[in-house]
Amino acid sequence: MTKNESIDTTTAAAAATTGRRLGSTGPSVFPLGLGCMGMSALYGEADRSESVATLHAYLDAVPEGAHALLDTGDFYGMGHNELLINEALRTAPVAARDRALTSVKFGALRTVEGGFTGYDGRPEAVRNFLAYSLQRLGRDHIDIYRIARVDPDVPIEETVGAIAEAVQAGHVRHIGLSEVGADTLRRAAAVAPISDLQIEYSLISRGIEEKILPTARELGIGITAYGVLSRGLISGHFSRDRALAPGDFRGMSPRFQGENLERNLDLVDALRKVAEDKGVSVAQAAIAWVLSRGEDIVPLVGARRRDRLAEALGAMDIALSPADLAAIEEAVPAGAASGERYPAAQMAHLDSEH
Repeated sequence: MTKNESIDTTTAAAAATTGRRLGSTGPSVFPLGLGCMGMSALYGEADRSESVATLHAYLDAVPEGAHALLDTGDFYGMGHNELLINEALRTAPVAARDRALTSVKFGALRTVEGGFTGYDGRPEAVRNFLAYSLQRLGRDHIDIYRIARVDPDVPIEETVGAIAEAVQAGHVRHIGLSEVGADTLRRAAAVAPISDLQIEYSLISRGIEEKILPTARELGIGITAYGVLSRGLISGHFSRDRALAPGDFRGMSPRFQGENLERNLDLVDALRKVAEDKGVSVAQAAIAWVLSRGEDIVPLVGARRRDRLAEALGAMDIALSPADLAAIEEAVPAGAASGERYPAAQMAHLDSEH
């Protein structure tokens, strides 16, 4: 490949203005969503003013007629993230504010110290979580509402049924799911229309390709893919000697530990060579690969700064040829990652892994 090969300005312009629909029943959204978690939690301190500026920059990047997708969770900073989004929307121009759609995860139970103690999917809990989120967001509805992890003590039918009641009441527009397996996806879809499944999907997390993605497509359910840069691991910006801040989730993540980190960064080095030949950054190559997986997939980028956001948005300008895709997948083969994507205790909560 030569530098800038297959970068098609016509394709880029179309990508910037054409939305991707979340399943057969969900909304049409900008091809890249913004995952807001890192602005409040799990990656160390974030600059509040820069976070708001980044949210504004994302809204500004979404063209008129398209919808910006802001993804959050009521447990991100124990409500901090929802309040941050509220602030950003209140201070944005009206036209930009009106383009914003909110996707909210609920159900995680936290301690004062920040620990996770489980999930609550009971219908009465759904109604309680929803009331607090609407207040913090300052909105009269949430566009997509989903439980973060399946509550093992509550049938998914009951949880989805409670969200369906909120749809009927006008408090929620669409029902989503997060990190569920194919069987649970079918059970949930039998209760009410599901717009999308939010699940980790990247060059080094391709587990959904075997059963979950085909099932979602059979049922007309879209995918909002988080972790497309694997928490910065395959962004091209993570170095072997990087010291993580206290409380940074990656300090406990198996993929960032010892020999796992070394092997994973070897994959990044191989990807870097492909990206350099293409004339793009490592992050852009990784995001463009996820974008190439199908029009029913919307990657969520976790940018906390405007420069990282600009880099991510640049991935929409990249047209990957079959030769490009082959080179990327040769550099980072399916199943090549070292280490699980979460610590063992958190992996146990993933219905998608069972």
